[in-house]
Amino acid sequence: MAGTRTVRGTRDLLPAESRTLRLVEETAWRTARRWGYGEVATPIFEFTEVFARTLGDTSDVVTKEMYTFEDRGGDSLTLRPENTAGIVRAFLSNSLAAQLPQRIFYRGPMFRYERPQKGRLRQFHQVGVELLGAADPLGDVEVIALAHEFLAALGLADKITLELNTLGSAQSRASYRACLVDYLQAHRSRLSPDSIARLERNPLRILDSKDESDRAVIAGAPVLQDSLDEASRVFFAAVCEGLDALEIPHRMNQRLVRGLDYYCHTTFEFTTDALGAQGTVLAGGRYDSLVEQMGGPSTPGTGWAAGVERLMMLSAEDAPAERPIAMIALGHEQSGAALRLARRLRLAGHTVMFGFASSLGKQMKWANRVGARLAIIVGADEVDRAVATVRDMDAGAQEEVSLDLLEERLARTA
Repeated sequence: MAGTRTVRGTRDLLPAESRTLRLVEETAWRTARRWGYGEVATPIFEFTEVFARTLGDTSDVVTKEMYTFEDRGGDSLTLRPENTAGIVRAFLSNSLAAQLPQRIFYRGPMFRYERPQKGRLRQFHQVGVELLGAADPLGDVEVIALAHEFLAALGLADKITLELNTLGSAQSRASYRACLVDYLQAHRSRLSPDSIARLERNPLRILDSKDESDRAVIAGAPVLQDSLDEASRVFFAAVCEGLDALEIPHRMNQRLVRGLDYYCHTTFEFTTDALGAQGTVLAGGRYDSLVEQMGGPSTPGTGWAAGVERLMMLSAEDAPAERPIAMIALGHEQSGAALRLARRLRLAGHTVMFGFASSLGKQMKWANRVGARLAIIVGADEVDRAVATVRDMDAGAQEEVSLDLLEERLARTA
């Protein structure tokens, strides 16, 4: 029955998974905040032009993967397939160019119609950062170092590899494109239909092809490094020197490219083989012409995005649930006092769950089932004497505690 199933490529996040998702997002946010980044939340849908204009009419995202619909007012809207374009739109809409650089953090769901597979969904979550207004190569060092610190904070430092490349300046890229097209035209008969279609419109995207025949052709293709001008070499050398100064290990991957025209200079990915085949968990690069392409002033930019679901899969286990305090009233007459005490403890910062079973035995079984660290028992005698019985659920010991001293007692087992 369709009404009881999730849509293909989506899933429900139950409490255990939601805690792990929140752990990843909050770790990213805490790390970014230490670097001076402020959080920006954009709408989950934008005018379709925001993505079609920036991602390119010929990209797979635009032609095959976007969720686009016409609203009741006749506007074409699209659920965001990524968030860099939305962040740049917000940057322009809110006149943030007057105060540069802008350090921006974001998180939230994205949407792409693609074949669901391990760690890849049609509704998925990302965290990311964008640094707008920093032309210096140290801007690239900053966002890469921030990413490395974030992944290390998740305990993934020994599971990831930083792969690095340079796309060079626009001039270097144009020179390389000409060399690449000449090479690919000579091997046109061996290319897949998709790559032949891309040959005229976006040949760099052929380097991303997973088709086996394409991969055989690509293996002999010229590399972009041979087309770099001196300024591009100096820029990339400065990025590598900055990473070396921070002792962040990295390796060169000359096939690591971005197919979109606004990318330039540094491109990078953090990859892992801990999920089976090598996969990317975080990727980014420099995009100095994107703001201008969207109608704004010339503004350099660099940033990255990470797939939260893939990072969740890399985690050894789900984030543990907080162990609550179980509040147990021994009778209906004591429920009011127990409710007031539960509210008082919640306001003091404790997590308190109220029991509803009819007997003390059933309520204690419930307290064990929810993983309570303490049970606070309120009966008629306790109400009369302004005390509570506190039972340590691990040790099995219990004691009476004056209500005036209860917070002090709870602090010892927090």
